[in-house]
Amino acid sequence: MYDGIGSDFKVSRRPYSYSVLRYVHDVVTGEFVNVGLVFFAPAARGEKPVVLFEFKERIQRLRPLFPDIDRKSFVTAIAAVRRNAVKVARNAEKEGFFSSTDARSLATQMLPHDGSSLQWSKAGTGIAKDTAREFHRIANRMLSAYDKRNENRRSDEDVWRPVRQALHDRDVEIDLEPKTIAGSVDTIEFQHTWVNGQIHAYEPLSFDLADAGNIRDKARRWRGNLDAAADGVACRFKAYFIAGKPSDSNLIDAYHSALEILRQAETSPEVYEESEIDLLVSEIEQAVGLHRSQQRAR
Repeated sequence: MYDGIGSDFKVSRRPYSYSVLRYVHDVVTGEFVNVGLVFFAPAARGEKPVVLFEFKERIQRLRPLFPDIDRKSFVTAIAAVRRNAVKVARNAEKEGFFSSTDARSLATQMLPHDGSSLQWSKAGTGIAKDTAREFHRIANRMLSAYDKRNENRRSDEDVWRPVRQALHDRDVEIDLEPKTIAGSVDTIEFQHTWVNGQIHAYEPLSFDLADAGNIRDKARRWRGNLDAAADGVACRFKAYFIAGKPSDSNLIDAYHSALEILRQAETSPEVYEESEIDLLVSEIEQAVGLHRSQQRAR
């Protein structure tokens, strides 16, 4: 966090504005996570303007919701925004003519609106006696609270781990590898696949997310990917999803809705809950055994 300019300056009822930086992973669904905040209070009574900002580059905040996020690109982009923010804040201190400027106009100097995955929200406004305290309050609401909610949430890898262990415990000899399936209009990448007449693709999906909207959006995104990749695909494939429940019992209804969203995909994927992992592994074991028997008979 940057303590900014004029952060110790207090006046009675000083106006301010702020803009939130969002990471938008998929412009189609519009699903996003807040990753930054810019706060601005114009110069008052001959004093310097207040420019405060904070950015979050920890990829762990985003992995549970967007497992395929490009870590290097995201961290590099946030670092660039932070460097630009320092320059913009310094210019504000030197020039001091921002009486009619709001936080979003400053924010777009730090990162222009270019249609990328990092996008600024519209400016919010308010009045505060203590601008530094108000900045911390907004930052806690928009950024830090999200960190706390996601500290113990399970990732897709956490959901896959017991499947991998069960395969190992049963001595199922199967080489699962990543594979990209390309259709005529889109592609989809699975992390665990093998070929037996067709591609069998296994994908863990953790729905241990922050709210009902994110849970349903994750299912919609995967269903959309499946349907798009299946259009004109050169090779047959069958998708199997292993779904992890949310830790918040209030989100169970959204979780079950997400499972139905997946099942309604045109390719008719099979969806297993974590309580059905033994059933899934038994089916894999049986298929592998039959495949090897057929190979020996040739």
